[in-house]
Amino acid sequence: MKKEVSKDIVEKWLKGWSLSRDLPLPIQYQSGFKVEVGYENQKSRYVFTEPNDDFFQLAEFIEEPWVFLKICTSFNEFKDKIPEKWQVQPQGYMMSCFRTMTFPEVNLPDDYRLEFEEYHSTFLVKIVTKNDEVASIGRLIIIEDLAVYDRISTENNHKRKGLATFVMKELEKIALSKGIYNNFLVATEQGKILYESLGWELYSLYTSIVIPSKF
Repeated sequence: MKKEVSKDIVEKWLKGWSLSRDLPLPIQYQSGFKVEVGYENQKSRYVFTEPNDDFFQLAEFIEEPWVFLKICTSFNEFKDKIPEKWQVQPQGYMMSCFRTMTFPEVNLPDDYRLEFEEYHSTFLVKIVTKNDEVASIGRLIIIEDLAVYDRISTENNHKRKGLATFVMKELEKIALSKGIYNNFLVATEQGKILYESLGWELYSLYTSIVIPSKF
C-alpha cells in the first residue's frame, strides 16, 4: 500500500527550499502550493502531494514554457492523463531521516577547512581549500520541527574524499543543537545513494514535468 504523503511536511520542505534560494515563500494554490521562482529556466513551480483534479487542470491549462509541475508520485502514475506538451525531468526522491544519522568515521583532510555562514534562517556549511576554493557545500533550514537539508554538492575534482558526508554531519550538529531530529530533503539519483548510507529512507518519489522552450 502506497504511503500517504503529508501535506504539512511538503509545505515545510518547500518553505525551506525557498528560503535557501532567497525566493518568496510558497503560497497555497488550490490543493497544492506555488512558488514564484523567477529564473529564466524556471519561472514558477506548482507542487502537489497527489495527482488530483487540480493537478490535471493545470496540466491542461498551462501553455507557457518553464513553468514546472511537481508531484509526489511516479511519472507512470499520470503520464497517460496529461497532454504530450509536458516533458518529464530526471527523477527526484523525497527522503526522510526522523532520527539521528549514522555516520562512518570521517575526518576532514588537512588541506581543507570549514566555514560557516547564516542568512534568512539558512545555515550554510562550506568546505574550502587553502586557496579559498569551495570544494563542498550544503545548507540547513529549520522550519518548525523539521530540518530541511538543501543544495548539498561537491565539486568534481574534490569528490570521493568524504566531503559531502562531513558537510551533512556538520549540518546535523546544527539541527541537533536546536533540538530537531526530523530531517528531510529531496535528492537526485546520485545523492540518494549517499543519504541512504547515512540512514535516510525514501519518503516519496518526486516527479517534475515542464513544457520546454519552443525555440
